[in-house]
Amino acid sequence: MITKRIIPCLDVRDGRVVKGVNFTGLQDVSSPVSLAEYYSSCGADELVFYDITASSDGRALFTEILTETASKVFIPLTVGGGINTVADFDRVLKCGADKVSVNSGAIRNHSLVDEAAKRYGNQCVVLSADVKRVDGVFRVFAKGGRENTGMEAISWIKRCVEHGAGEVVVNSIDTDGVKTGFDLEMLAAVCEAVSVPVIASGGAGCIGDFIKLFKTLPQVDAGLAASIFHFGTVRINDLKREMHAAGIPARMTEKE
Repeated sequence: MITKRIIPCLDVRDGRVVKGVNFTGLQDVSSPVSLAEYYSSCGADELVFYDITASSDGRALFTEILTETASKVFIPLTVGGGINTVADFDRVLKCGADKVSVNSGAIRNHSLVDEAAKRYGNQCVVLSADVKRVDGVFRVFAKGGRENTGMEAISWIKRCVEHGAGEVVVNSIDTDGVKTGFDLEMLAAVCEAVSVPVIASGGAGCIGDFIKLFKTLPQVDAGLAASIFHFGTVRINDLKREMHAAGIPARMTEKE
């Protein structure tokens, strides 16, 4: 049975990890380099690094801090932020990323996912979808959740997968940082629409939220969270022990 992945997320602004609620009110947390090193050694299955203001600022992702962060990580690293061209994929991969996450860039250029998948393979292309309910409809947001594209989210995600996205991160803006649990309704809709791995993001507040996620939606491949790991509310080794006890397959390490 395939193990469920636990993925900490580093939201980076101006070279520092930050965290907010509903994508706003960002507060400083720590250095991405030190956090990456910590997570790489304490049982995380993968790590996500987002330069969260690259797209809204209209600039390229900061490569110096990424290169330093990647040098401390010995688990798969997914990187996103300001990815607008195939050249951006190339630059980020050369900095040490294993996979590249694209969001606003794919919205602006609908051929980007297809071009990147053909060059680097589907397994390298991760679609990150920031989704929020607007009048009861799932809508795709761009520029770090600041801009409503008006596009219906499920059809957008399905289209990107059909054109080469090998994995989907579903970021629920409605539940981001609220710590009341993952957006199961939104995730169920995505899982029904695509057959590639789906990563749940937004809303985790305790170990029980992960247990509920994987028990309710066994199709979900991974749970991603930030603040509960950053601030020590949940320790990854404790989470995996509870998952194992609940019959949810998880990669255990000797330290755990």
